[in-house]
Parts: sequence; structure tokens; C-alpha cells
Amino acid sequence: MNVLSPLADLVGRILLSAMFILSGLHGLNDMEGAARYIEAEGIPGELAILVIITEVGCGSLLLLGFMTRLMAFLLGGFTLLTALLVHAEFGDPTQAIMFLKNLAIAGGLGIVFANGAGPLSIDGMRRR
Repeated sequence: MNVLSPLADLVGRILLSAMFILSGLHGLNDMEGAARYIEAEGIPGELAILVIITEVGCGSLLLLGFMTRLMAFLLGGFTLLTALLVHAEFGDPTQAIMFLKNLAIAGGLGIVFANGAGPLSIDGMRRR
């Protein structure tokens, strides 16, 4: 199993980071829409750019495995905050599932935080 661990670390980072990067790029492509979306959730639309920077920036660094533990910690906090602020409407089954999805993502990021990026990463190359 040790032979597969580096590959599993890489695939896990790719899958976790893809959602953040793609969501951020979508918001970057439609800044007004992103601002309207978060305003509809009671969050100031001016924060849309900060959300986009967090998603694209931290997501890209997580993908590359650079400052991985810090990026996993930041994205995990961001994901939990999003769950609480945007998806905590438990009377709506879709929002309840989105809330649980965010908890699962934060859990995966917690594992990355605990274990690091693995050898197939910038962090791994810097350790060697």
C-alpha cells in the first residue's frame, strides 16, 4: 500500500482543489453574479472578490502541494464557514445535503492538514 500512498495523496489534492479552483474561476468570469449570489445569502457582495481569491489562490496552492497544510487549514475553515452561513437551512433537503457535503470536504482537508501533501508535491520536493 505504501507504493500507492503518494499517488493517493496527489489524486486527493487534485479532487479537493478542483472544486475550489473551478468555482473561483466561474466567479471570476461572472463577478456580478458572484456578488449577487452571496448577497442573496446575507453576505456583503463586496466580499465576492475575497471569496474568489481564496478559492483560486488557496485551491491552486493545494493542487501544487505548496504550503499544503496551511492551505488545507484555510480552505477547511472557509468550507465550514460556508456551510454555516450558506447551507444551514436544514428544512430544505438540498441545503442539508450541501451542508453535509461541506462537512465531508472539510474532513478531507483535515486529513490533508494532518498528513501533508506527500512526496508528489512542491512541499515533498522541498523536503528532499
